[in-house]
Amino acid sequence: MVSNTEQILVAGATGGVGQLVVAKLLAKDLKVCALTRTRAKAESMFDQQVKIIEGDIRHANTLARVTNGISYIICCTGTTAFPSLRWDFANLFQPANSPAAVDAEGVKNLVAAAPEDLKRFVFVSSCGVLRKDEFPYNILNAFGVLDAKLKGEEAIAASNLPYTIIRPARLIDGPYTSYDLNTLLRAKTDGKKAVKIESGDRLNGETSRIDVANACVEALFYDTTINKDFSIINAEDRDHPTQWSELFATL
Repeated sequence: MVSNTEQILVAGATGGVGQLVVAKLLAKDLKVCALTRTRAKAESMFDQQVKIIEGDIRHANTLARVTNGISYIICCTGTTAFPSLRWDFANLFQPANSPAAVDAEGVKNLVAAAPEDLKRFVFVSSCGVLRKDEFPYNILNAFGVLDAKLKGEEAIAASNLPYTIIRPARLIDGPYTSYDLNTLLRAKTDGKKAVKIESGDRLNGETSRIDVANACVEALFYDTTINKDFSIINAEDRDHPTQWSELFATL
């Protein structure tokens, strides 16, 4: 059980899922550390409600001290599946922000920097990592995003750290960019669709970023999610609050 004295590091805190993870953690009165490449961006976004830690998972030497005192890591980092300006083509043949750099090497670096007594490493991966040759995932993986996500998963599973791997389908809702965290807390911490989860990588559909963030945070409170991987999608409109204890009990 997470206590409000333990520090939770969110990597990718200023991204679409990461912002919502931070909001959800703060709503539970938990201590949040935001790992960011750009301090100014995180400071303006989170209004001094979180501890800002500068570091870049693509560069292991920047992570030497960022996990000191950290009990939990939630990794929401990522980049686009297809080449875009976000890949940073300063080096045409080795983009600095490609899936290989972020989702494979970057996650490996973060795993290596994690303290030995870490209580949980939560990783946002993707549906299709085990079905890369099937449609539509063979198209999604044209530039290696699923290859990279799987390498990140494998590094986590081999680390002997307690982990939870979450595999959303095509992301919907957002991404959000909020410079008023209170507004984000009020408006964006509950999805509108029912949630379905299943062990492994068999589900297809779409997943609200809101519910991915909820799953990341709620998983910390249930031992049934330790050393588990699962897919998550949205189904019909929900008529009652999501019962995470019941969902996680199926894993």
